[in-house]
Amino acid sequence: MQRTCSKNYSTSGTADSVTSPLTPVNILSLLTLGIVASGLLTLTGCGTTQANRATPSSTVGADIPSRVTPFQAEEVTIYAIGLVGTPYRYGGNTPQSGFDCSGLIGHVYLTRAKVSAPRTVAKLSGWGSAISADQLRSGDLVLFSQRDVATHAGIYVGEGRFVHAPSTGGEVRLDSLGSKYWAAQQITFRRP
Repeated sequence: MQRTCSKNYSTSGTADSVTSPLTPVNILSLLTLGIVASGLLTLTGCGTTQANRATPSSTVGADIPSRVTPFQAEEVTIYAIGLVGTPYRYGGNTPQSGFDCSGLIGHVYLTRAKVSAPRTVAKLSGWGSAISADQLRSGDLVLFSQRDVATHAGIYVGEGRFVHAPSTGGEVRLDSLGSKYWAAQQITFRRP
């Protein structure tokens, strides 16, 4: 069973704005038109409110070595968004069984980029290359730490938002890095 976000998206930076249900087909259509790749896609309603601070650019840092091509990173992003609403399950790593945070990341990267990700957050914290917020692009990893120990991870999808499988809330969600809770965490970024 495939789950999609039932919220809406809108495009900005164009003469006309579009509002439509967020489905993998609609996202693929937007990607084909170059809207996602150009950073003009703004997702609304699936998570907390967007922060008032500047959001990282998704086009900066494309020259950082990666196991994942820019096209694969977009595929990872689209698929991750499509899994919003899938139930949380500790140890879960499939849409059918549900996901925990590292299971979600592993499933998405293997399915869309054919890259095996480490299975634990601790190992994800050393996977790939460390990058700064201004080098962030969609498909990169967002890691949260407390006292310098990685405790949670998600997939950055652009516009300051990430998809993750938190235990609270009970399902895969789309949240803002600028929300009060997440902004209070120690945040690092990695490019697989």
